[in-house]
Amino acid sequence: MVKVLGIDPGLANTGYGVVQRRGGRLAALDGGVIETPADMAVERRLVRIHQRIADLVLEHEPDAVALEELYFGQNARSAFAVGQARGVVVLAAGQHGLTTHGYTPQQVKSAVCGTGRAEKDQVQRMVQALLSLAELPRPDHAADALAVAICHANHAPLTAAVAARRQAGRAVAG
Repeated sequence: MVKVLGIDPGLANTGYGVVQRRGGRLAALDGGVIETPADMAVERRLVRIHQRIADLVLEHEPDAVALEELYFGQNARSAFAVGQARGVVVLAAGQHGLTTHGYTPQQVKSAVCGTGRAEKDQVQRMVQALLSLAELPRPDHAADALAVAICHANHAPLTAAVAARRQAGRAVAG
């Protein structure tokens, strides 16, 4: 069993989703958005994001935190704000002894939809199907965070197997 806290970082809206993989089955345990108002000082917004992530870690006790990697696009100011939000998420994870894993938007879309060029609505529909949700996950940021968690939950068993194989190879060689 693996439990993953997926994060779609942002200063105004940080999406989160908790996914558990048991055997071949995926289940959504939680999901939503941490909102911070634009008129709030940046340092207070970051404190709010950090505290909510810390609360989610304590509540769900995930095995790992998976985050969407920074996408620079055309707006450097926006990318900087996302980087700050991502930093406080990584800090909260580290304070609780959790490893963090980053995935590009293309890796997440590919893991969930089979193509790195999927549109947002396609990601939402696939997240709904993969997690057997009655309704489309909303808002977009929560759906994206669930997709990041799914990406890692499906990736984690492979990573563990590769690490175990490397460790066994070292033991034989040593």
